[in-house]
Amino acid sequence: MFTGIIEELGTIKQMTKGQESIVFTIGARKIMQDLKVGDSIAVNGVCLTVTSFTSTNFTADVMPETIRATSLAQLQVGASVNLERAMIANGRFGGHFVSGHIDEVGVILRKRSFANAVYFDIKVSHEASALCIPRGSIAIDGISLTIFDLQKEIVTVSIIPHTFGETTLGFKREGDTVNIETDLLGKYIAKQLKVRSNTLTEDFLRQHGF
Repeated sequence: MFTGIIEELGTIKQMTKGQESIVFTIGARKIMQDLKVGDSIAVNGVCLTVTSFTSTNFTADVMPETIRATSLAQLQVGASVNLERAMIANGRFGGHFVSGHIDEVGVILRKRSFANAVYFDIKVSHEASALCIPRGSIAIDGISLTIFDLQKEIVTVSIIPHTFGETTLGFKREGDTVNIETDLLGKYIAKQLKVRSNTLTEDFLRQHGF
């Protein structure tokens, strides 16, 4: 489990591609301080498992399903990535619950500056949009953000200078893709409502005296 508060920008040092898999070697500094094999690291919002590490980098495997569901395969050697270690129980919770399990890949439609903020309009699917609410939470490339506006299948987020300078959003352009994870709590609620609506039929009501 993560919070969506990015700890540092890492760098893709090596990519070993198989037919439907990738092994990443990622350079980092801050997150290496207490790293262990088997630890979970969110890389652009995708939960990956550390398989080995040195003092300056770590490796992680990407399986076929992750390749198909995320934008990781589009990365190249030298690219920067958002990194966050799994949350600890006694730490500050500055973002929101982020699982590291990506729902889909969105596309940046528009990027514009206003005062000290930068607005991003991001195209998402109907299914993802249905799980979003204005002023609700969303993780974009692993960054915990607040939805500034919501119009059908377009999510707008407003980025402060710190986030713009300390994450990959600072050099994202229109047309670029981003990993989308909608609010975990909202997904649970939507699932329960769907289950209940499927069971609350006319026959069910008649059988129970209604």
